[in-house]
Amino acid sequence: MRPIPPPEVPPAKSARTFDWPLCPEAERLIGGYVETFLQQNALARRLAERMRDETGTDFFEWVDHLVLAPEHATALRAVGLVEEDVEAPAGTTAWWHPKAMLPRVLLRADGGRAGAPAALAIRPEVLADFLAAHGLAAEITGAEGARFRCALVSAAHGTKFFAVERLGGRGFVVRAPEAKFVSDVRRARELWRTRERDFPSGDAAGVAHARARLAAVLALVDRDAACELFFAEERWFWESRNRAAQVQKRRQDQLGLGWGNHDHHTFRCSRAHFADLMEFLRQLGFQKRERYYAGADAGWGAQISEQAVAGIVVFADVDLMPEETSIDFSTQRLPAATRLGTVGLWCGLHGDSFLQAGMHHLEARFDFARARDQLAGEGVVTMKPFSDFDFLRQAFTEGERWAVRPARVSALLQQKLITPEQAAGFIRDGALGSHLENLQRKGGFKGFNQKSVSAIIAATDPRKMQAAPV
Repeated sequence: MRPIPPPEVPPAKSARTFDWPLCPEAERLIGGYVETFLQQNALARRLAERMRDETGTDFFEWVDHLVLAPEHATALRAVGLVEEDVEAPAGTTAWWHPKAMLPRVLLRADGGRAGAPAALAIRPEVLADFLAAHGLAAEITGAEGARFRCALVSAAHGTKFFAVERLGGRGFVVRAPEAKFVSDVRRARELWRTRERDFPSGDAAGVAHARARLAAVLALVDRDAACELFFAEERWFWESRNRAAQVQKRRQDQLGLGWGNHDHHTFRCSRAHFADLMEFLRQLGFQKRERYYAGADAGWGAQISEQAVAGIVVFADVDLMPEETSIDFSTQRLPAATRLGTVGLWCGLHGDSFLQAGMHHLEARFDFARARDQLAGEGVVTMKPFSDFDFLRQAFTEGERWAVRPARVSALLQQKLITPEQAAGFIRDGALGSHLENLQRKGGFKGFNQKSVSAIIAATDPRKMQAAPV
């Protein structure tokens, strides 16, 4: 029987319902295979311990895939996995769970025995960084620019432990890239890294520049590679402005992992340019998922989108008025508002995430309590959880306070969107900018909780965080 989500999870409201179930049976089954592998491969087991103790992450969240024998097909199918149509070696079938966030499984004749996977692969962000961090001389199969690259990390007791790297691809066959594609990938990365975000003539010029950069990148590489490269640069830009991100990234980089545990990327958007961001994402291959209409209750809306090939999820927020809950605000351009909610004020003070400000936060998957406590030891304070369920725990680190340009404050004051007292406070003290989000999922749950998101959006309103004047 299909698991029913707990009553705390409200149904998503959109033209298509995304009812993400809890899949504890599937998680237990695959988790059991992973544990069996760890018992038989000492290097993988030691890495799992270091991930837990040094990064506050769970080895399970880094697993790209595991390899089993065909006899396990019945058990996999019984918990919801189905065959996936991706390129795999001859005699191999790929299985995935379309409703849950779980590692994939390859079935082949030499896939192991007695429930023990013959092979398991984790996916750090950059394969060479992982090998270097551990002093491994393993040969990388697949040249730079290949969609799928892998390295054998260890072989023990009939098991093989791999690390893999992907570039906009879900297949399992190493293909040699053409020399031109490799150079084009390097150029595309440069184009994203050097994208201008701030234009004196206004945000419309910034949007036009982003569109031009996208066209230039898509002339070099396909949309899946373009997407992977774009979000690597967005994480880099966000990290450059957030101390909690820098602390945690350093911890993960010590194990050569990078941000391979990213869960979703959150963009705060102005009403004027929300539709522009949605069109930009569409051209990168994103498909719309849940659409939240919290306008009547909390003054915001959100469109969640997913690029399945690159494995990127975007949570895009925007101010929404009560009378706008019946429209598709992801395509219909929103008029200027007479008041600002939390999202609109953040954009007014710092700029859109798509432009000057960068992401509001990156949410990565952790062992929630361990990561919180370990970050506290590094001087990074975590706010009270805004989701605290068995299947979903979420909390922000304390916000990074950014200086605010006086011209932005003056514009908001002239439009009577903030008070003189608030304006003085923002110029004097700055305003909340960005966060790192600690997330833990269980049961393969890949959805969100609208009520919880409303609570944290309200809690991080820059007006509430102003200090009293001295």
